[in-house]
Amino acid sequence: MDSTGNVILSGKKITKRFGGLTALSEVDFEVRRGEIVGLIGPNGSGKTTLFNVISGIYDPENGDLFFGNRKITSLSPHKRASLGIGRTFQIVRPLAGLNLIENVATGVLYGREKKTGAREARERALEILSFTGLSDRARKLPGELILEDRKRLEIARALALHPEILLLDEVFAGLNKTEISDAIDLTFRIREEYGTTIFMIEHVMKAIMNTCSRIIVLNFGIKLTEGLPDEVANHPEVISAYLGAAYVKC
Repeated sequence: MDSTGNVILSGKKITKRFGGLTALSEVDFEVRRGEIVGLIGPNGSGKTTLFNVISGIYDPENGDLFFGNRKITSLSPHKRASLGIGRTFQIVRPLAGLNLIENVATGVLYGREKKTGAREARERALEILSFTGLSDRARKLPGELILEDRKRLEIARALALHPEILLLDEVFAGLNKTEISDAIDLTFRIREEYGTTIFMIEHVMKAIMNTCSRIIVLNFGIKLTEGLPDEVANHPEVISAYLGAAYVKC
């Protein structure tokens, strides 16, 4: 583990069980400020479960979570969000009856910026929608959006909380090559312009390899390895468990 004091989020021996199934087994991880860290592994390996533990949806049976130096294992989801932990969901969950401005403004009102006026919140929401490329659809309902824009709305709603770290759960899934390139660009801009650290789950390997400075691999709830993208891509156990030999030959 990093001893420089620059760690924004960390977990020690995180264990989560569902009945007789161990979804996470003594998982250690850390994310340093300013990083974009990837989390990969086969379906059912525990990736989203780890994000749910981090965001407070699930309580771990064992282990502890830290935000900076603060222990957050027992904090509620809204308290974690108020500290600066934001996230998206693999299945987007907008407020269907509200337009895009209202969806994002709702997050602004309850975010870390402490904006309490509706007008001020709407103005900030419009800024975020512009940043995410949605300003021309600001008055549409979420159901009127194509998949790429629904993904961007999910990111915009998370950014409305003004998070210090953003957990991205498969924001590239279902996108074509051009849309993936645009989403990679947006990910970098979130870090550079908002100063937000990013921890991301992704199956689109182009996105992971071109975006992340470090990758953590889970398999059957156990941390298999972590390292630089090239190191992970050429790790024999990662190839066997997840990538397959065909990926390495590409």
